[in-house]
Amino acid sequence: MNCDYFGKCGSCRLYPDYDEQLSFKVGKFSELFGQKPQVFPSPQSHFRARGEFGIWHKEGISYTMYGIDGGRVEIDRCPIMLEPIFEVMPKLLQGLQKKKLLSYKLFRIDFLSGLSGEMLATLVYHKRLDNAWEEAARAVVKELGIHIIGRSRGQKVVLGQDYITEKLPIEGKSFRYRHYEGSFTQPNPFVNIKMIEWALKQSEDFGGDLLELYCGAGNFTLPLAQNFGKVLATEVSKSSIKAAKENRAMNGIENVEFVRLSAEEVAEALRGERKFRRLANIDLQNYDFRTVFVDPPRCGLDAVTREVVKEFEHIIYISCNPQTLKRDVEELSATHEIVALAAFDQFPYTHHLEGGVVLIRR
Repeated sequence: MNCDYFGKCGSCRLYPDYDEQLSFKVGKFSELFGQKPQVFPSPQSHFRARGEFGIWHKEGISYTMYGIDGGRVEIDRCPIMLEPIFEVMPKLLQGLQKKKLLSYKLFRIDFLSGLSGEMLATLVYHKRLDNAWEEAARAVVKELGIHIIGRSRGQKVVLGQDYITEKLPIEGKSFRYRHYEGSFTQPNPFVNIKMIEWALKQSEDFGGDLLELYCGAGNFTLPLAQNFGKVLATEVSKSSIKAAKENRAMNGIENVEFVRLSAEEVAEALRGERKFRRLANIDLQNYDFRTVFVDPPRCGLDAVTREVVKEFEHIIYISCNPQTLKRDVEELSATHEIVALAAFDQFPYTHHLEGGVVLIRR
């Protein structure tokens, strides 16, 4: 990837040769686990579906990123962003200048897009937005063909909609997902597809039913449902569960139940230690759970959740932090063994690497 800001912008820390930096990261991953993983690379540019950019007002206007040595770096656009975002970045600033939408003290723009090409831009201001702002912003929406949200303290103005609908081609099928502004989504859709397809391949003969913890908006849940009789997917975020249920309906999937529960609450429910009204219409005794799927935050699994997943015959674990993944796998190795290991390059030009492990009870 050619970028005028390599060595200045702090977003990318490994550059410029992609194959070289991927080899470096995979080498570190292999040392950590004592074996070589199956490697899934990323496109070398235009791979990121969301990004946040500061706004710099100085003899005009530009985007900014934190510099590699501190301070701010002015940029016109960013080549790691998906092409729809990359192309619209300068046009949006021009439109905002033309329509006099900078005087409200714009200080940040967040972008969200996907392989569907649909795009949402959130404009964040220090000054309250009025009817004049909304009228001018609607003209920008019409001109650029995007959705815009205006935000100021205690204020949210939606022009169009506050989500995009993503379309992912997975093993010959098309899955649709509603991604809401501000919610968690996988940042690299190309590698996300590879992660989902890898999990599908690993679980194709597992049978029985699936329990998923940290399910988010159903990113993995909905495609994986085809490999299992029934799926119970849990997540603590209300907004994510809402989106997950909408996504289930959009894709016409009928063997999945989404429930708002934390991993600790799931443990209590499975052990019969506590009853939850959120599970009132779900009989856990009717599930033949053989597989658990987890994709936890960077801190990994807590001790209680590790004890829960040990009860399952198959464990599929996706992690954005190889260090906590290694810690958890060591704990689980007393009862399970690794049968598949993968490295997914969700974050090119950084030191971060996504890991995947499948464990089966000994």
